[in-house]
Amino acid sequence: MITVNDLSLNFSGRLLYDDVNLKFTPGNCYGIIGANGAGKSTFLHLLEGQIEPTTGSITIGANERLSSLQQDHFAFEEFSVLETVIQGHKKLYDIMKEKDALYAKPDFSEADGIKAAELEAEFAEMDGWNAEAEAAQLLQSLGIPEGQHNLLMSELAESDKVKVLLAQALFGSPDILLLDEPTNGLDVHTIAWLEDFLADYQNIVIVVSHDRHFLNQVCTHMCDVDFGKIKLYVGNYDFWLESSQLAAKLQANANAKKEEKIKELQEFIARFSANASKSKQATSRKKQLEKITLDDIKPSSRKYPFIKFDLERELGNDLVKVENISYTVDGEQLLNNVSFIIRPGEKVAFLSRNDRTTTALMQIMAGELQPDAGTVTWGQTTNRSYMSKDLNASFDNDELSILDWLRQFASKEQDDNTFLRGFLGKMLFSGDDITKQIKVLSGGEKVRCILAKMMLEQPNVLLMDDPTNHLDLESITALNDAMIDFNGSILFTSHDHEYIQTIANHIIEVGPNGLIDRFDTTYDEFLAHPTVQEQVAKLY
Repeated sequence: MITVNDLSLNFSGRLLYDDVNLKFTPGNCYGIIGANGAGKSTFLHLLEGQIEPTTGSITIGANERLSSLQQDHFAFEEFSVLETVIQGHKKLYDIMKEKDALYAKPDFSEADGIKAAELEAEFAEMDGWNAEAEAAQLLQSLGIPEGQHNLLMSELAESDKVKVLLAQALFGSPDILLLDEPTNGLDVHTIAWLEDFLADYQNIVIVVSHDRHFLNQVCTHMCDVDFGKIKLYVGNYDFWLESSQLAAKLQANANAKKEEKIKELQEFIARFSANASKSKQATSRKKQLEKITLDDIKPSSRKYPFIKFDLERELGNDLVKVENISYTVDGEQLLNNVSFIIRPGEKVAFLSRNDRTTTALMQIMAGELQPDAGTVTWGQTTNRSYMSKDLNASFDNDELSILDWLRQFASKEQDDNTFLRGFLGKMLFSGDDITKQIKVLSGGEKVRCILAKMMLEQPNVLLMDDPTNHLDLESITALNDAMIDFNGSILFTSHDHEYIQTIANHIIEVGPNGLIDRFDTTYDEFLAHPTVQEQVAKLY
């Protein structure tokens, strides 16, 4: 158990939060949510002991082991994959190395024998003899084959390093598991495995994530960082979001009778209570939800950007035809004789277990990259706008202010300071923000700039490579809604389950051995279809 008492943190002259009192108990998963810069990751650092609070205390139960997801992907380059995972249980790993060093001594003494016996007993008590088998099983579950387990971390691709470090955090069933953006860099299949793993996890999980589907699948509680406080709410992300919106509505309607407000709240809670997502906790969560009162829910201070893509002209009869595309980089064939046709009005999600594959395909379709073979033929009426995964590719001159950068893409009718300022205001750039230079912007701010540019261009085809990267939950929600409402066609990649499910009506998965092309299907239908999943397995 973790107990947080009267905690406050003044960070770099800014009070992030104060008077925080929380209790985290086993069997629950807590999602930490809040606007960018609110202090979500900082709170994890406090729990881990990397940062000391300004006031207050954090108490962890005696003999409880805490594990966290390592953010430095290059911290274990000289270690083997298997050894890196076992280092997730530091005490076990240290004992293992100490006893190995003792046995390796050329002058092994009687005292060394006694010490070794003590270490062996402690090692056995921690189930050390099964450590390698458990580590290997975790790695295979995360898609790291046995043949790679003895490689050095320096020999792995970046995407595989992410999986190994996740296995390291999960190894040994820690009592407290801290995960900061655990789905970043993972393919959709690995994310689904992680959701199932955490849904059945018996200890404490505390997670920061911008993936709404992930939060809904694994979380029993939400910790909302807002108004300089951290408040704990029962339920998953959707419950928090809708309860926050209901609170804002009730607060705005100050003249409504309290009885009417209570009735609306009760109806809302009853609906969610009937749909608790995790079966093992459904009964207890239902009871907790039913105890919520009118004063327990609060409106959020968060702001949503206004995103709306208008078409300059409608699409004709043809969208795009991709024929026999092949592409190899650094000796790895990413695309092998890939062909497909996309029709006007379709919204296509491109999937692969290798992000380099989908990124290369998007670059080729956008005309940013030449394939080794094959052709891409666009319909004559298409007007395309492209968002690269590499944000810096969109900014030739990062010395420009946001306003002057956006002005480059404005038509004569749009090239007006008042218009552009208002346009940027909708994207949450207000006041002096618009004079900031591009080079000082965060990743999320750069994405909002690119989205503003795409809206100005009024395309009928959007090409977007992982567009939710760097965005906070509010911006992701706004972009998601805008893409659902868009009347043109969209070609996109993403790891966000809800984003794919709510937007795509055509799924294409690309692997080393070909592709699977399914139109008129949702993402959930694609994942649930047994024949399709048999075909997916053959792709890799």
